[in-house]
Amino acid sequence: MFRYFQTLPLPQLTTRQQPPGEALVGLPVVFFTDSPTTQVFTVDIRGFAVTITAQATSFAWTTGDGTTLTTTDPGAPYPDQTITHDYAAGTYTAGLTTTWGGTYSVDGGAQADVPGTTTTDGAPTTFTVRQARSVLTNPYD
Repeated sequence: MFRYFQTLPLPQLTTRQQPPGEALVGLPVVFFTDSPTTQVFTVDIRGFAVTITAQATSFAWTTGDGTTLTTTDPGAPYPDQTITHDYAAGTYTAGLTTTWGGTYSVDGGAQADVPGTTTTDGAPTTFTVRQARSVLTNPYD
């Protein structure tokens, strides 16, 4: 069953980050994916209808600065964020590797676990983190 599971067209989950485009030093960047984390497939295996349900079981967020954040949830946008990372000034490329597990049933029978997992890599996102500096000015100039 695992051989069939590995060949399923599982989605490459999209890496999202907030704020989009540019961020500021001292303001954490929020990561999440809003792609579907459950997929159902029906395949014919030797004349049997096999239903395979693939579920994202873990998410590895590469932040672009050498850090990897591993989570069991896909994150959420602000204000419900669960995955954040602080950066120094610079340009970074972050990505998401999703680990998929699954269950299967043959001809509508009992469900069983697929032995093993597989992974997909989503398209990376590139963004710039800028350093903001305050400057005192004379309001009467």
